[in-house]
Amino acid sequence: MNGPPLKRTLLTFYKELFRHFGPQHWWPAESPFEMIAGAILTQNTSWKNVEKGLIPLREGNYLTPRRVFELPESQLAELIRPAGFFNVKAKRLKAMARFIVEQYGGSLTRMFSTKTPLLREQLLEVKGIGPETADSILLYAGNAPVFVVDAYTRRIFSRHHLIQETDTYPDIQRIFIRHLPHHAPLFNEYHALIVQTAKVYCKTKPNCQACPLGYLLELEDVH
Repeated sequence: MNGPPLKRTLLTFYKELFRHFGPQHWWPAESPFEMIAGAILTQNTSWKNVEKGLIPLREGNYLTPRRVFELPESQLAELIRPAGFFNVKAKRLKAMARFIVEQYGGSLTRMFSTKTPLLREQLLEVKGIGPETADSILLYAGNAPVFVVDAYTRRIFSRHHLIQETDTYPDIQRIFIRHLPHHAPLFNEYHALIVQTAKVYCKTKPNCQACPLGYLLELEDVH
């Protein structure tokens, strides 16, 4: 499926999910750097654990690039222990903070003033920052029109036969970017709704009857 039919389908999915769940107000954070920290801490863990890991950083007033850059790695690891894989994530947070400080003088305003394609390339060069994390940073912290693809996206849209399970990250991302308006708020809300749908209905064992997209799956099966 491509062209106008795919565009209509993707927009229909969005409208149905928004009608059902309402606005998600994602990403939950008090500052852009907290969003960046959360995007790194959420790797291989639940958001509930991420929140626990962010609390000590917030309470200690450590949530700035320079404060994390200057913080001893062992101390940072202890602070984020509740987020799991804390030693690995401390290294990644430090690497991200070092990048912002050394390349942009610690200024997120300067960093996000960089052209999105170039900044994305730079982020992917930071150790521990893969495509999903880089795109989350660009979209949620930088308000750039970049669509985030995660396991939930792959699960939902492959079940609706809009993508193949073997499709790569760029393949899937390209589908959304080509067929949706290039608006960061739309990409933000759409991804948040996908996450919510997967958590509530489209689990490993899906509840398609209750899902707001369930009737669409039935229509697809008919055709």
